[in-house]
Amino acid sequence: MVTGDQGFVGGHALASWSGARGLSTFASGADICNKAGLIECLLDYRPRVVLHLAAISFVPDSFRSPETTFNVNFMGTLRLLEALAETGFTGRVLFIGTGDAYGLVPIEAQPICEAQPLRPRNPYAVSKVAAEALCYQWSQTGPFEVVIARPFNHIGAGQAPTFAISDFARQIAEISAGLRPPVLAVGNIDVTRDFTDVKDVLKAYELLLSKGLNGEVYNVCSGVERSVRSLVERLLELAGVEAEIQNDPARFRPSDQPRVCGDHAKLSKDTGWQPEVSMDETLLNLYRYWKNEIGNST
Repeated sequence: MVTGDQGFVGGHALASWSGARGLSTFASGADICNKAGLIECLLDYRPRVVLHLAAISFVPDSFRSPETTFNVNFMGTLRLLEALAETGFTGRVLFIGTGDAYGLVPIEAQPICEAQPLRPRNPYAVSKVAAEALCYQWSQTGPFEVVIARPFNHIGAGQAPTFAISDFARQIAEISAGLRPPVLAVGNIDVTRDFTDVKDVLKAYELLLSKGLNGEVYNVCSGVERSVRSLVERLLELAGVEAEIQNDPARFRPSDQPRVCGDHAKLSKDTGWQPEVSMDETLLNLYRYWKNEIGNST
């Protein structure tokens, strides 16, 4: 079973994994905080494993509504765990946390490994750290196993334009289609991030569901530090589009982490996972997705 199946990664999971069912398959408007509804769904399907993606994951939204963020991300996780226990589930849950939990990490402490102290700096990250602690407790005292993933930035076709690289690909597709002037509005693109293709992320989740160790935490990342500017410039090259890159102050985030690079050695050691999709393939897939979306809407 996949919770959060209406989201970016959840949609890819349902499309890629044979036999996977989304929570919303069983209940229209399924609510992760509604334990009775969850129990009904679980009794219907009796899953062997659960990929728990359901969350409020957009950081600005978490600042606007921290209470809702905490209710969904923490209390929703608790309700799911309780519902699983009450329906006799004995399989494995993979809880999806976030690399944002590490907070501001000095460059000398990077690449970031799982032993790095957690210093969350926004309500979203705080809610995920709290839910991680809850999942660890259940892994030790509950009737089933729980493994925890901390994904870093991931991108691919179908990602919402609220996320930077997807937004840049959409803007470039609109410029290519003549729907906007050749000016690309960006925030602070002189930061670095660790980006992984959504297909590689899903492969990591699949392996963690079968090979991850109970109660353990695993970074899911490429281990490669890339500047956002380099991805913007490569998107323009791949699209064959010329555009002025223009800073938009409204797109800058306060206290942005200047550099990020993760370490996936633990994930690779325990599961054999390695990232396989090239960045060019990822960017092309994302650009073509938006070209298609724009073509279908005009």
